[in-house]
Amino acid sequence: MTRRSSGGPRPTENRPEGSTNDQRLLDSRGSGDWVHTDPWRVLKIQAEFVEGFNDLAEVGPAISVFGSARTPVENPSYALGEKVGAALANAGFAVITGGGPGAMEAANKGANEAGGQSIGLGIELPWESSLNPYVTFGLNFRYFFVRKTMFVKYSQGYVVLPGGLGTLDELFEAMTLAQTQKITQFPIVLMGVEHWSGLIDWMSQSMLSDARIKASDIEMLTLTDDVDEMVELMVRARDAR
Repeated sequence: MTRRSSGGPRPTENRPEGSTNDQRLLDSRGSGDWVHTDPWRVLKIQAEFVEGFNDLAEVGPAISVFGSARTPVENPSYALGEKVGAALANAGFAVITGGGPGAMEAANKGANEAGGQSIGLGIELPWESSLNPYVTFGLNFRYFFVRKTMFVKYSQGYVVLPGGLGTLDELFEAMTLAQTQKITQFPIVLMGVEHWSGLIDWMSQSMLSDARIKASDIEMLTLTDDVDEMVELMVRARDAR
């Protein structure tokens, strides 16, 4: 597959330095600016949805892998990401990441070098300008909410490596969508017991004990360091569909 771009930042776009399309859309709330500009933005948003659906429709069973863009190559999480990407590719899954550096690059690298589909869904950010070199099929998006829809729609499971705010955003969005029955629940595996166990403990001791969530909400998550266990869970879910 060749790398293509779907609505990503264009070098010729005249936009303030450091700003993004998301920022300009959301910063205009209540200003009346929508009368003049937002209808045109709606057309751009629509185009991103149409192009994303069109370009990803033929992708086979796929797993999205999330993790910190700030993970250095020498960090153990990078090596773990490579193993995850390779193992998923060897099991017949396409690997979808955000297309950035760090843990995302590691998963794309593992999938690519194992001969699998290595997909990157990039986003317009002030500090990132291109997809990592291990992406074999890539799309760039202006709007976060369009990109996040693609992750959910075309993935049969999530693997979550150690990460920061963006990683937590993807994790909790998937859990919320499943809890509210907006999507059919799929496997969510947290890779890295040392990194994620504190979060699970807090959810159990604070949220669950106060009845703000149910035990079934935490049970959506599988916490492991074992790549083979992760792959087995994804394969079992795929075969049960």
